[in-house]
Amino acid sequence: MKENQNKDTKPKQIKRLPNIPKKPQKGSKFNIFWVYAAIIIGLLVVNFMFNSETIKEVNYPTFEKDMLLSGDVEKVVSYKVDDIARAEVFIKADRKTDPKYKKYISQNAFNTSGNGPLVYFNASTLDDIAKQLEKSQANLPAGSVIITPTVVSKSNAWSGVFINIILPLLLIVGLWIFMMRRMGGGGGGGGGQIFNIGKSKATLFDKESQVSITFNDVAGLEEAKQEVMEIVDFLKNPKKYTNLGGKIPKGALLVGSPGTGKTLLAKAVAGEAQVPFFSLSGSDFVEMFVGVGASRVRDLFKQAKDKAPCIIFIDEVDAIGRARGKNSMMGGNDERENTLNQLLVEMDGFGTDSGIIILAATNRPDVLDSALMRPGRFDRQISIDKPDLIGREQIFKVHLKPIKTAEEVDAKKLSAQTPGFAGAEIANVCNEAALIAARRNKETVDMQDFQDAIDRVIGGLEKKNKIISPEEKKIVAYHEAGHAIAGWFLEHADPLVKVSIVPRGVAALGYAQYLPKEQFLYTTEQLTDGMCMTMGGRVAEDIVFGKISTGAQNDLERITKLSYAMVTIYGMNSTIGNVSFHDPQNEYNFNKPYSEKTSEMIDNEVRALIADVYVKTKQLLTDKREGLEKLAQKLIEKEILFQADLEEILGKRPFDNRTTYDEFVNGTGDQTPAAQGLIHDGVESTTDPTTPSAHAEEESK
Repeated sequence: MKENQNKDTKPKQIKRLPNIPKKPQKGSKFNIFWVYAAIIIGLLVVNFMFNSETIKEVNYPTFEKDMLLSGDVEKVVSYKVDDIARAEVFIKADRKTDPKYKKYISQNAFNTSGNGPLVYFNASTLDDIAKQLEKSQANLPAGSVIITPTVVSKSNAWSGVFINIILPLLLIVGLWIFMMRRMGGGGGGGGGQIFNIGKSKATLFDKESQVSITFNDVAGLEEAKQEVMEIVDFLKNPKKYTNLGGKIPKGALLVGSPGTGKTLLAKAVAGEAQVPFFSLSGSDFVEMFVGVGASRVRDLFKQAKDKAPCIIFIDEVDAIGRARGKNSMMGGNDERENTLNQLLVEMDGFGTDSGIIILAATNRPDVLDSALMRPGRFDRQISIDKPDLIGREQIFKVHLKPIKTAEEVDAKKLSAQTPGFAGAEIANVCNEAALIAARRNKETVDMQDFQDAIDRVIGGLEKKNKIISPEEKKIVAYHEAGHAIAGWFLEHADPLVKVSIVPRGVAALGYAQYLPKEQFLYTTEQLTDGMCMTMGGRVAEDIVFGKISTGAQNDLERITKLSYAMVTIYGMNSTIGNVSFHDPQNEYNFNKPYSEKTSEMIDNEVRALIADVYVKTKQLLTDKREGLEKLAQKLIEKEILFQADLEEILGKRPFDNRTTYDEFVNGTGDQTPAAQGLIHDGVESTTDPTTPSAHAEEESK
């Protein structure tokens, strides 16, 4: 079966759909900056065409007779033009009204400057101009104003044009471009211009940019793979299904906890389908401008219809798919709701075309709108849970391929030592193990490196140099010994495999690790024993020292949360009864679904339950006081104890229930020291009250 699957996934045997374009046609796009450039060039051309020759040429005798000797000249500016000396004549403003100057004043409408030169005359050199003026004014009466030419360069003559015309235009255009880029920064294609802000920001993967990930790279998700492989098979062989009257699913919703492989599965679909694949995030539709989200949805489906058959993948769809009318401060005009409405219409509206399959991923299916979840839009909801033992083994095998491992490294043992780990956490463990081995200058990565990596991922960085006073170390030792004793002598508690007082993480001074049996249902006795085991640290401090510390903060949080869950969610209290006030979709908002009297009863029952747990744990530790003392002293001496050490001090565990590790790895009830190792658990998150023993206890300062 596996060989056939590998053959099917080879790119050589995948039939190319004939209606898929070999290469997207890229037409010439209109760019608004060409309009700006044309306007600037036009203004400059018009300016120089009408302004460059607005002054008229006269001969020197006329200038001397009519202007210079009559005292009308204000100044003369001379400069070189193409090896010819030119002199521009400026007439006094109050004399320009003389009728004799009327013929020299330009009638050009663009000549709006009234203080420029009126006429000009040419000479051979600049010295000739100066000599001519000096000679003409030699016979003027004493006290007359003598006009001498002001010599400037040609560049200085053009500086006025640059400062008055070109520079302001450049500043205005530069400011306009800056504003357009800032306003259209989230607008997608076309350089981020505001004119393209309504365009879709989806990334297209086609034959030129094909994803290399296949279904062979996805492990531990066999059921989910089967669902999406059927969609891919439909795209490759549609007649196989249509001949029987079947229709292609319009959409599939991938639901699962973070790190379980939803996006990875979508990448595998992109790599296997060999059809155009549009990938984007739900947040890509969100914009500060009204109507942009809906416009991007329309543009996305327009592009998809042009390339059908194709697949659209929307990651984190809850960004736009939240239920309408809840927690909305803007009512029906909310931009997010408009975007969702447009998405609903495009997915299954009046004019919906076929050939487009929508994949979406979320870890918050409880907040999605019911209209989005119905068949016809998302026909399939594919649940991607955390992998079980077999799934974790397969995931380890995938991530161990590129790592140089020692012969002793066994994926089966690693999978048994990491219950509750998601695919992303397993990948992190493998990477951390390789880094730890490289740090130790090893040629290969051995089992010890993997066990240290598991320790690192769950407990945090080991802080060997952290200074702890002897008093604090003693308190932590007895605290952890209390956990160990309670877990060892309670039938339904998870067996402890390691206890340490070496500081880890931010504020953890010690921790105890358990290996829980993987199960989905818990009885009242199992939950109660788990609470007693968690309470063991606080009780041990009370018995030994007669006082308590802040180290039990994490324990008390777990106990309190689990107690309220037993009373209000699971109906495990005779006084409250068989009722559940669980509200995953926040239907009650901020209102309690019960009265104040019931609320008081719940509080009383939780306190009574925790008090009973405390009494039971205290009685157990009092009876096992001798073992508590021995275990604490051994912890102070060695700092880290394994299950073999506990058996040596406390004897065999008086219960014959085997752990999942024994059943899966060893096949017997006897654990060898090699099998114990550094075993961490991580079943589910601590926010799930159904897993009381699925944690590594951390004692904070």
